[in-house]
Amino acid sequence: MTIELNRLRWRCRRGLLELDIVLERFIEHHYSSLSELEKASFIELLTEADNDLWELISGVNAVSASYNGRVLSLLRQC
Repeated sequence: MTIELNRLRWRCRRGLLELDIVLERFIEHHYSSLSELEKASFIELLTEADNDLWELISGVNAVSASYNGRVLSLLRQC
C-alpha cells in the first residue's frame, strides 16, 4: 500500500460510522479505477462536513455541478 493511499484512507475516517463504511468500501473497490479527474473530485468531496457528505451520498441534497457524477454514483453503490 502506498503512502498516498494510506493518507487517503486516513482522510476517509469520519465521525459517522455509515460514512466510514461507505468510504472504505469505495477505496477498496473503486478508487484504483478512477481517472485523475475523478480522484480529484473524490478528494474534494472529502472536504465536506460529515453530515453534508452523508446527505450528498444518500441523495438527500442536490449535487453541486463541481462534483463528478460517476464518483457519487459509485459511492452510492457502496
